[in-house]
Amino acid sequence: MEQQAVQLGKEIFSCSICLDLLKDPVTTSCGHSYCMKCIETHWDEEDPKGVHSCPQCGKTFIWRPVLEKSTILSGLIKQLKKTGLQVIPADQCPAGLEDVACDFCIGRKLKAIKSCLVCLASYCEKHLRPHYDSAAFKKHKLVEPSKNLQENICSLHDEVMKMFCRTDQKCVCYLCSVDEHRGHDIVSSATERTERQRELEERRGKIQQRIKDREKDLKLLQQEVEAINHSADNTVENSEKIFTQLIRLLHKRHPDRFTGWRQVLSGEGLTGRCYWEVEWSGILIYVAVAYKNMSRVGSGNEHGFGGNDKSWALECYQNSYHRFGHNNIWTSISGPGSSRVGVYLDHRAGILSFYSVSETMTLLHRVQTTFTLPLHAGVWVGYADSAEFCKP
Repeated sequence: MEQQAVQLGKEIFSCSICLDLLKDPVTTSCGHSYCMKCIETHWDEEDPKGVHSCPQCGKTFIWRPVLEKSTILSGLIKQLKKTGLQVIPADQCPAGLEDVACDFCIGRKLKAIKSCLVCLASYCEKHLRPHYDSAAFKKHKLVEPSKNLQENICSLHDEVMKMFCRTDQKCVCYLCSVDEHRGHDIVSSATERTERQRELEERRGKIQQRIKDREKDLKLLQQEVEAINHSADNTVENSEKIFTQLIRLLHKRHPDRFTGWRQVLSGEGLTGRCYWEVEWSGILIYVAVAYKNMSRVGSGNEHGFGGNDKSWALECYQNSYHRFGHNNIWTSISGPGSSRVGVYLDHRAGILSFYSVSETMTLLHRVQTTFTLPLHAGVWVGYADSAEFCKP
């Protein structure tokens, strides 16, 4: 059976920009469809403004939408071409319920494509032609189709309101400007419209700049957050390494360790005749000998070298020698400064001698006593000081 041609309003399947059948149809979020090329070209022209809009409803998009081809519309148009369905030309589209009808059509009203603010009438494409062809209509103001043209007529004087009173913020006609609004700040409607459009553009520009500034601030904040997170990760990682090292450095409690003083004793007991040297640097150290049974728990003076009857100590202070101590009795001494101390022990004879060692050896102090137990070499060091036993 031969399929009958069914007329479909072109507005359903046509692009409102080029007025032709949709090619590669796309649909905006506000529900209007266009040829992909047409809407992309339209938005290219709007790019300098920074805001993209829908040509039909005027909805604006802060970001340029990324549109995909509508497979449903594309399929319908393809079927339309295959079946030979007739598409009514734009100048023959009847006006729908939501459309503005042509005021000059007799019988079936076609859809108006423009309204004239001078004639206060709307025209379809056919009846609009005189406004383009005749010199008498050249100065008429054409706008998008509007149902509210009568709102542009002054209710008092039945004249077109072509002027705007800035004092009262309302549209007025010429007679109003010389009567009720005489002396007011009055400009043409076109001037006021241009001024308000300029103000809107300025506001939009400021808003767009604020958006860009906020985006820039947001980006900086995101970078700072990333930097903080990175720093925090590094800090945690370093802390874990430090604690791991500290844990490895921990030693079990040992009875031979001094708990309140930064001092150590050699593990080997000394008897007979011995000589050794200590290289030191810093502000304050003690070079000492002591019995192994010296008290090691506590922070009182009696627990430090020279502060009890079980230890003998030479105090080395700022590259010089200050005093000698035993049983908490301290004796001032003097001698040439050096960074090396020599210690001589004759355990059986009860002799203990301390020397300043440089290019020559100078005796600093000698002790003559009786040693009852083996002695152990020892040192005490300050926080930033160092001492090292070394070979003579």
